[in-house]
Amino acid sequence: MSINRLEISNPAYSPDNTKFVTVHSSNLQRRHDIVLYNSDAQGENLPVIILLHGVYGNAWVWMYLGGIHLAYEKVKAQLGGIDFVLAMPSDGGLYDGSAYLPLAKNANYDKWITEDVIAAVKQVQNSVSDKSRFYLSGLSMGGYGALRLGAKYPSLFSGISAHSSITKIDDMRHFVTTELTEYQCETEQESDIFYWLQQHKNQLPPIRFDCGVDDVLYQSNLDFAQKLKTLNIDAELASYSGEHSWDYWHQHVQTTFKFFANIERANN
Repeated sequence: MSINRLEISNPAYSPDNTKFVTVHSSNLQRRHDIVLYNSDAQGENLPVIILLHGVYGNAWVWMYLGGIHLAYEKVKAQLGGIDFVLAMPSDGGLYDGSAYLPLAKNANYDKWITEDVIAAVKQVQNSVSDKSRFYLSGLSMGGYGALRLGAKYPSLFSGISAHSSITKIDDMRHFVTTELTEYQCETEQESDIFYWLQQHKNQLPPIRFDCGVDDVLYQSNLDFAQKLKTLNIDAELASYSGEHSWDYWHQHVQTTFKFFANIERANN
């Protein structure tokens, strides 16, 4: 276990249905944060959606820039009685974004998500257990993280949904001034989404992804979709009007909730 200890917000001083958690992680060698929404949901073995943010972001941006809690409440009645806990972790705070990679000279941002965040949610949420299903989504750099981590660890996640995704590390150049050599891992394959998709082709959970047609990443998403077809992986790009913006993500994360609810329904 890489979690050393946790700090959890006092509900008397926190926004309704929300928890703020600080995790002391040996994977990061420092403290980082997770925001939980729908934390008051009752039940056993509730499913969890981990939402990964983009560059410049942190644990609070999904709620307080993207209004994800409002987006969730908009579609809650359409989920057919299925309740999710939403977990929104920091990416670990490296540069303008860690890309959720295992970067040996800095920290393991990969295991921060796949070990620490999952363990922390189980620890602080009585409604979440080892029997709960976890789902993974993200926007921009977080979309890259969702696709790569979901493909690398298919047994951990029951579904993947990505929005306006960076599909290769070279795409980071659109958003950061950090030299891309800083994102080199121990092996070249580590950061390659397609390497992990090929490695686990027969074990992948359901995948969906979307992008706005006016997004700077739209062509990369088209190329990614075409390459998926060559691998015979069942995941198609949904193209919508819109740009690389919170308005776009607020709207289309609602599709993610419905997608994951359909998977939950099929598995119950």
